[in-house]
Amino acid sequence: MIKKSLRMRPELFLFFVLLSAVALGNGLSDAVYSNYFKEVYQVTAFQRGLIEFPRELPGLLCVLIIGMLSFLGDLRASLIAQILAFAGVLMLGIFTPSFGVMLIFLFINSMGMHLFMPLQDAIGMSLAEPDQIGRRMGQYSSVRSAFGFIAALIVFLGFRTGLFTFNTPIKWIFIVSAIFFVCAVVVNTFMIRRVKSQKLESYKTKLVFKKEYYRFYILAILHGIQKQVTNVYSTWVIVDLLMKKADTVALLSIVVGFASIFFMNLIGKWMDQFGIRRMMYVDALSFIGIYAVYGLTVWGITSRILPGHGATVWLVYLLFVLDRLSMQINMVKSVYLRSIAQSDDDVTSTLSMGTSLDHVISILAAIAGGYVWANWGSQWVFFLGALFSLGNLYVAYRIKKDKKEGIFREPGHVPTQVTL
Repeated sequence: MIKKSLRMRPELFLFFVLLSAVALGNGLSDAVYSNYFKEVYQVTAFQRGLIEFPRELPGLLCVLIIGMLSFLGDLRASLIAQILAFAGVLMLGIFTPSFGVMLIFLFINSMGMHLFMPLQDAIGMSLAEPDQIGRRMGQYSSVRSAFGFIAALIVFLGFRTGLFTFNTPIKWIFIVSAIFFVCAVVVNTFMIRRVKSQKLESYKTKLVFKKEYYRFYILAILHGIQKQVTNVYSTWVIVDLLMKKADTVALLSIVVGFASIFFMNLIGKWMDQFGIRRMMYVDALSFIGIYAVYGLTVWGITSRILPGHGATVWLVYLLFVLDRLSMQINMVKSVYLRSIAQSDDDVTSTLSMGTSLDHVISILAAIAGGYVWANWGSQWVFFLGALFSLGNLYVAYRIKKDKKEGIFREPGHVPTQVTL
């Protein structure tokens, strides 16, 4: 069925290829940054939190940049995103700059990656068949996961065999990442030509902040907190507390990537089958449960109640994998926005606003997390993450209440398709 759809719709096939190239580029750069910072610049946990400011600042600026690029349309803005991601990671690969200059290149690479975040959801939902948005979103995520899995394999084998290392002047892992971003630029260019040939017009993106979308904004803000707990501090437990190298993190990413190939397809199908509200409950409860157990485990390790080896290490690995899988359920919030959008033009702009709100909080959460880790104890980063995740339960509950008001769409309802 999927292959048939791809043959019939070349632009959809190209989008899958674009997602694949970006996933490889990100997987060979973003996934190893923690080890890069640790091994090349010897950063502390508090400094690791501070690094998130230039790394997450592009997300804060996302709504402004996309608004400025609105006259280009989503696909051309996406092309600019790929070029920025390529330029930043290429400089990190060619040079080993001073810490301050490194942050500039990191900012450029991060700007490209963050600009693509809301654009990929908007473009993907626009290309989806009107009655299969959840299924297509699941497929997009599965493709990203599959090629993230391949990237993790490359990282693991590369570092394990010595092909990749952070001890050489040229960081070849970043050079290979840049090559895949070049591929993304080429594919994105073909997509622009294909869409233009079919006379599909790009709609203009405006800055949108509407009270009707305030629950989506809450979800975006909470995601900013959860993202830092998951991507930064759960990894830092392995890198700093357990003293593991890049190949260990890569091996765990391989497991996550492989599981996600199937998991994200299921999430997409479940959204169409069970509805958005139920999936939002699953999303909330998974965060709360995993962060609570993570906090208890880290407390056990730091207080020496639990040994830092053996079964405890395997428990941390399991939590790492479950945490990453739980994070991916977050795609439900984009479909939720699509279901309540008052107009087609609101989708990309509101996704962009959500990305910016996400990153305002993300920057603050990263700095606060580093302070909490250093002064209160590492376990409190996870306990606070579980506490804030109660907000996800509130949103899911309020959606249930709003069903009577006609704001929540029943499973199976799909709004008007957006054109590119």
